[in-house]
Amino acid sequence: MIAAFVLSTLLGYYLLDSLAKLLNLRSLRTEVPNEFVDVYDATRYRRSQEYTRSNTWFELLVSTVDLAALLIFWLLGGFEVSDQFIRGFHLPAVFSGLLYLGILCAGREALMLPFAIYHTFVIEQRYGFNRTTVATFVTDRLKEWSISGLLMAGFAFIILSLFEAFGLSAWLVGCICTAALSIILVYIAPRVILPLFFKLSPVPEGALRTQVTEFSLRQRFPIRELLVIDGSRRSSKANAFFTGFGPNKRIALYDTLISSHTVPELLAVLAHEIGHYKRHHIVKHLIIGQLNLFLLFLGASFCISRPELFAAFGVSTRSYYVGLALYLVLVRPLSVLFGIVVNYWSRRDEFEADRFAAETLGDPNPLIQALKRLSRDSLSNLTPHPLLVSLHFTHPPVLARIRALKAVKATSSAMVVSSRESLPTPADS
Repeated sequence: MIAAFVLSTLLGYYLLDSLAKLLNLRSLRTEVPNEFVDVYDATRYRRSQEYTRSNTWFELLVSTVDLAALLIFWLLGGFEVSDQFIRGFHLPAVFSGLLYLGILCAGREALMLPFAIYHTFVIEQRYGFNRTTVATFVTDRLKEWSISGLLMAGFAFIILSLFEAFGLSAWLVGCICTAALSIILVYIAPRVILPLFFKLSPVPEGALRTQVTEFSLRQRFPIRELLVIDGSRRSSKANAFFTGFGPNKRIALYDTLISSHTVPELLAVLAHEIGHYKRHHIVKHLIIGQLNLFLLFLGASFCISRPELFAAFGVSTRSYYVGLALYLVLVRPLSVLFGIVVNYWSRRDEFEADRFAAETLGDPNPLIQALKRLSRDSLSNLTPHPLLVSLHFTHPPVLARIRALKAVKATSSAMVVSSRESLPTPADS
């Protein structure tokens, strides 16, 4: 029963995801949307469609190989063979678990590595985005594997130790410990992890720093540092974000963003990021993340020792570490449902942050122009299919954002006209 459920949900999500991608290809339009005629010419718009097609077929291939590899590994008894191999070392249960989970993760990383290489050095290179050298790519991968390996090993050690010591009743303590560590990581990542990959330096004195500082003071948004990141070493694509809580907030801009946008546009982008903070989106998503952890651990307390789960995957000896690995396969498609809801909230939050930026700056046009340039420079798909948006998009389609911003402008203009009409004329007075 469990085997049939897992197989049907894995295949069901794969088919739904593939359908969304194929529908997205069919929804590509040949004409440039009216909102973009000032920044997109026909040639570049055609190139953006080609980029979407290349990425879509590539993603379909990756998802097919990923699912096929999992099903073949399952069919050939890979979960059992790996467990029996590790048991031959006669290690303590926790260390056997770390080795078991490490082998599974390393195997998947090895499977995905050729695709990452192809995407970076073929697809991104073909469309002019890649600036990563082979040396930088290799160094980044080694750093990513080292850091993620240490973090995952630390998390797994704590969780497996708790389960081994207290049994299934340890799920709540494990959830609390994991939540605490994830929050600590939010503080550590910008200071320790990010500088391992990027060079961060203060934004130089000038109009941008002055206007951002003044705007932040008006909005009572304390900034400890305003930084520029050397993202151009790896890609020509641009981004911006802020990190930290309380008085330790840091705003970071990619150098590619600074070089391709005007100061009003950059200020609008930063106002959008500040809007996330002022509208409490950061805290809300942190709470949602902890809720996700809670549900994940709650489900684990019911599943990871069930003999039916082990039988479904052909594993003969029950253990918490194998049960945890099998449980993660079990909930993999189900997490999509939670993700759809979270993505919906995220898209709604983006609209709120856009509105905040437009209203606090008194003009939505700088943000509209920034969105247009970002879309053009990254060859974004301007007309994604709604099913694909629901499944994967954390941000609304850029056309929807621009139209919403124009509605803000129209509403503001109407309010100004209304207020003027309500003023008494000399004859009335």
